[in-house]
Amino acid sequence: MDLKCVSNIKCDQGAIRSVRFNVDGEYCLTCGSDKKIKLWNPFKELCLKTYAGHGDCVMDACGSCDSSELASCGADKSVVLWDVSDGRVKRRLRQHAAAVNCVEYNEDSSVVVSGSNDNTVCCWDTRSRNNSPIQVLKEAKDSITKVLVIGHQILTGSLDCFLRTYDIRMGNLDADFIGKPISCISSTQDNMCTLVSCTDSTLKLMDRQKGELLNEYTGHTVGDYFIENCVFHNDSIIISGSTCGHLWCWDFVSAKVLEKLKPNDNVSYTQSINSISTHPSKKVLVASCGPCISLWSE
Repeated sequence: MDLKCVSNIKCDQGAIRSVRFNVDGEYCLTCGSDKKIKLWNPFKELCLKTYAGHGDCVMDACGSCDSSELASCGADKSVVLWDVSDGRVKRRLRQHAAAVNCVEYNEDSSVVVSGSNDNTVCCWDTRSRNNSPIQVLKEAKDSITKVLVIGHQILTGSLDCFLRTYDIRMGNLDADFIGKPISCISSTQDNMCTLVSCTDSTLKLMDRQKGELLNEYTGHTVGDYFIENCVFHNDSIIISGSTCGHLWCWDFVSAKVLEKLKPNDNVSYTQSINSISTHPSKKVLVASCGPCISLWSE
């Protein structure tokens, strides 16, 4: 691999809970323990705007399909919709009874989906003035750690060890028992497989149609952290953060460890790399490590 850390950005937001590229990869969002969200041009190391309005740590954020709106969620139990240009809070959505861990738009940004420590997934209509969710999914028996929206399906990972796939159009639910609590899920680019991070420091590649285990990746450490993963470079490389401060890279097919990447030597990080976001079209990714984010490129 020729992936190298090309820049490190100190965000001044306390601990960075998550980092996300926008839809075209020109900008990224960082969510901090200081209750704020920042919009960055990571290629120029430039902070463009700060969004303040949460009452506690911001856990996750994502941009809409036209980059005019962003959704965020936090430990204050709320989901907030923001106007990107003026930083105004458009709507504050309250239904969850505990911290909200993850948030995701559907393809046309008409619905935003959130997952919480209250074991529920809420679906919100972004175009309606009604602040109640249009649907609440209550099948999980423990905290929801990650949601993915792929077409008309919602995928959820939970600490109750189940990977669930809700087919909203058909009204079906498929639940795959993984065996260990799930800390993160991501999808391959062809959406045929789901990559599942478990708290026993394993990554499991699952077939979405059959629910079969296709491959397993080990070596990194996760502990009690929500360590994120991704499938990189045309579904050829598996990447995960770790508590040791390295990005671990595996070959997709052989599961062999290709490399353990670390931020620049002049930066002394001991924190875990917990959040990863891949560029939608380039061989670029951004990762969060303690109070900083690092940009990686070929």
